[in-house]
Amino acid sequence: MDAPQHASRAGGVVATLALAGTTAAIMQTLVTPLIAELPQILHTTPSNATWVITTTLLVAAVCVPVVGRLGDLIGKRRMLLACSVPLIAGSVVCALSSSVVPMIIGRGLQGMGMGMVPLGIALLRDVVPAQKLSSSIALVSASMGIGGGLGLPIAAAVAQYANWRVLFWGSAVLAAVIAVLIWFLIPNVPAAAKGQRFDAPGALGLGAGLVCLLLAVSKGADWGWGSGTTLGLFAAAVVLLATWGAWELRTTDPLVDLRTTARPRVLLTNIASVFVGFAMYAGMLVMPQLLQFPEATGYGLGQSILASGLWMAPGGVMMMIVSPLGGKLTNACGPKVTLLSGVLVIAGGYGLSLALMGSAWGIMLAIMVINSGVGLAYGSMPALIMSSVPLSETAAANSFNTLMRSLGTSIGAAVIGLVLSQMTTSIGGRSITSESGFRTGLLIGCGIAVVSAAIAAVIPAVRHITGDPEKSPSAPEPEKSAVEA
Repeated sequence: MDAPQHASRAGGVVATLALAGTTAAIMQTLVTPLIAELPQILHTTPSNATWVITTTLLVAAVCVPVVGRLGDLIGKRRMLLACSVPLIAGSVVCALSSSVVPMIIGRGLQGMGMGMVPLGIALLRDVVPAQKLSSSIALVSASMGIGGGLGLPIAAAVAQYANWRVLFWGSAVLAAVIAVLIWFLIPNVPAAAKGQRFDAPGALGLGAGLVCLLLAVSKGADWGWGSGTTLGLFAAAVVLLATWGAWELRTTDPLVDLRTTARPRVLLTNIASVFVGFAMYAGMLVMPQLLQFPEATGYGLGQSILASGLWMAPGGVMMMIVSPLGGKLTNACGPKVTLLSGVLVIAGGYGLSLALMGSAWGIMLAIMVINSGVGLAYGSMPALIMSSVPLSETAAANSFNTLMRSLGTSIGAAVIGLVLSQMTTSIGGRSITSESGFRTGLLIGCGIAVVSAAIAAVIPAVRHITGDPEKSPSAPEPEKSAVEA
């Protein structure tokens, strides 16, 4: 099938998929302004309340690769519609919740819908003309960051001036609108891997391994990094993921084709994705706390939750502006150059933050620079992936790459969280993160971005990607790609 035959619908498709990605990201940041109030709202302990956030992370990690593979097998439009159902249902359950258990169930349902972004990126290869493909991929890929940047101030404003349930009713309506747009605007492209079977054992193995790994990473600080539970989960993750890998190499129709994933371009891009996810989240964790810490500390800026979100919002706007420019850079120089440029901009943004962290406008400027780099990097990684995998594996490969980004953000949250909790000072008899702790967190973010640049520099180059399946790489040769210019 030739993508240009859908050219007349391409604009609506890209807009719909970008809005879907933004909506998914807003779902993730929805409860951030409520974190301090969740124990009172849900009549539970602070420790139990953290599961409202952790559950979404775990369910998304398990479901994203599964949804991606199903998109290849039974159709991406069908799976996009399927993803909208738990997003709507989860939002309604959360809006009606008055205790922690139904809220956790609702947040888990929302996590099931996070596969929309990699599905949408993969679909672009089928329906968008080649000349618009790079910029479209960049915009849809960056929509997760755009939603995160814009969702926080919106959620904070609603939480401050209205009942918290309005957040979830609003997200239910937004998800329903997305479902309607998908129904009317997204074309029904035939499944690329039709006739292959779904790898249920692989899905179960990967899901179990990821749950053990991410649970240990996200809850290790609460349980203790040396505790039997944390160490046991890490050990179980190693065993389960090793067993899963052995199964994937032996089965005929794997959930994730590890031989394709081992190609230098795909492997190095996925490794870089972990580091980019880490680098992005370091700033997201440090900057809001700096803005909200009391001025009495000498380094805090005394902003409210709403004001903090508004200072951060221009970063999301910058991602929206930079993403199409990143697509043009990819067309001109290739996605490798775009990725390398992005991670260097992220590193420069962290350097700027160390110099300007003493003022709200300085932090805003640094976030704008960092997020510009994230927009470039996030838009280039799917292009690198799709230039290296067969059309029948596009959604699965993009989902795996999205999983790698999520793994990076989870590791980043754990590492930066550990630094901020250990490097403290005492003010008024209360232990809080010290200025050196915040600076160390920013330095780590900068260093991780530099590591990302080193990895990006050795990725085999590719000029552009194509939507033509006949030009999609299917041979296992790592250094050849028929889509290179």
